[in-house]
Amino acid sequence: MVAMEQKQLLLRTATEPLISESNSMTSATLGRVMNTLLTTKPKKLLETISHLDPSPKIAPIAVSLEQSLWFLYKYVKDAAEKESSLDQVLVPMIQHSLRFRGSKHGNQVMILLNWLFEDEVNFQALANDLEAILSRKEDHYISLGWCTLARSLIEFEVTMDKLETRGVRARYDALLKIFCTCTSHLVAIVRDGSTVQGEFELPTRLSVAAADLILSLTEALTRSDSVSNCSDDKQKAAGIGERNRPVMLLSSTSTKKKVNKISKSSESTHMEMKLLLWDQLDHLIVLVERLTAWNKKSRPLHAKALERVLRWLLGTQEKYIHIQTKADSQMLKSGILLLSSCWKHYGMLLHLEEHKFAQKYTELLEQYLSGIQFYADNYAEESPKNKESGRETIKFFLNCLALLLGRLHGMQFKSTIEEHGSQLSQAIISQLNCADDEVIDSALCIFKAVIFRTNSSLSKCAADISQINALLPMLLHLLDERDTAAKAVIKLFAEYCSISSDTQCLEEILKRLISGNVSQKRNAVDFISDLIHVSMESDTVLPPTMWQHLSCHLLEFLQDEQMVINTQASKLIPLIGKPPPFDF
Repeated sequence: MVAMEQKQLLLRTATEPLISESNSMTSATLGRVMNTLLTTKPKKLLETISHLDPSPKIAPIAVSLEQSLWFLYKYVKDAAEKESSLDQVLVPMIQHSLRFRGSKHGNQVMILLNWLFEDEVNFQALANDLEAILSRKEDHYISLGWCTLARSLIEFEVTMDKLETRGVRARYDALLKIFCTCTSHLVAIVRDGSTVQGEFELPTRLSVAAADLILSLTEALTRSDSVSNCSDDKQKAAGIGERNRPVMLLSSTSTKKKVNKISKSSESTHMEMKLLLWDQLDHLIVLVERLTAWNKKSRPLHAKALERVLRWLLGTQEKYIHIQTKADSQMLKSGILLLSSCWKHYGMLLHLEEHKFAQKYTELLEQYLSGIQFYADNYAEESPKNKESGRETIKFFLNCLALLLGRLHGMQFKSTIEEHGSQLSQAIISQLNCADDEVIDSALCIFKAVIFRTNSSLSKCAADISQINALLPMLLHLLDERDTAAKAVIKLFAEYCSISSDTQCLEEILKRLISGNVSQKRNAVDFISDLIHVSMESDTVLPPTMWQHLSCHLLEFLQDEQMVINTQASKLIPLIGKPPPFDF
């Protein structure tokens, strides 16, 4: 017995160096193979893959490109069967993805994975190991590259352009499911990835990548057609249909009839992905909270719209969180479908880094404007339920508009306003008569951006006198009543007059209201009050002529027979301070 144990010990002692030497040689060969494949021009790599010999002859040390491909294939296959780590394959791919981030010349990783994913066993091994790397590797550089690679796989139709995508396409739904298991870790990166500068928070490079990855992943879950089972031609046709079809967030009776025609198997596939999105609702709330904080300094209009997205997500969670009974399952299904319908657009508009956005924002802008007009025209006289549905959809389109306009920069925003300013003004003004406060608030934020020709902080140079003067007649009639629309327009006028050295707008407003009825006079006092408070809170200084106008009219209001008017006027006069001398 002792002799047998000694014999086994001697055998193990003799073979272990050989095994170690063999593993070392394999690792060295794999390193050379990965370097060869990742430095080969994408076109040559594709051509070689398409002409691979089905019966390869693999040399001990890979020499040709074809032998390198087969060596990699066999290594992945063996590792999958032995359940060994594939870090030596995936880490170089991750590093390469980061090195060539945003470049047109770094597609080698996608080409290789697309080819390897054609084998189901290889796919499962690579995808599962890729998922594990994120939590195992406590390295910011690896995490950043991981997010870059994962986003490229999710957005394969963009990143791979005209390349064939059999492997990624065939495993796409399975890949999304695997990546969904990583969202807790990604959200933790987003939540903790801020640097504080004064009153504002700014994201780190890693937290931006993690946030954009979550957006790409959750947006992919909203697609109405399973990518895995959809050809290129069918996808293009579906995309065209989606663009031309009005978005209905709460289904009307006619819409429900169309939905019932969908095949059961197709509906089941769609719902599975939408349920995955629903399971991410808590993560979406955290994500939007961080995005709101990060955008407050550089994108105030975008941040304002993000606040509404956050309120809507929290409201959705509150509305459906207690649904547990079978009787409520249809209501829950409606909530799931509603989240998917809205997030399809929100996910696209919230990206921090989106290089393709410039190619599609004009089309999206026209789509949202058309949507507002369509629902405003067709649902005003509908039944209460459908009328509510139309109003909610208008809110959605307004928020999408604010998100879109809020993320445009410099000449991009200026050219958009020049080209679409009139169309935007007409669509927005029509919504200022709405009875819904949220609709008015959303419309006013966009309208201010159009009038002031800026989606950032206001300044004197931003004011466009011709724009406000052209719209003045359309807005003044809204000041004849005491309602939410009047309050919104009063604030708009006050902000404009606070940054404009021209007094024509001020004179026109007061001329109309001073001699009017009680409602108009009260609106006039509110306008003066807002103007004084806005000027006190801003860095701009009202010109002496404007102070003179305000003082004169407040003195007139002191003699008004309406107690509420003269009382408010008496409180405002001390706030003016000591204006320059003038004759009464």
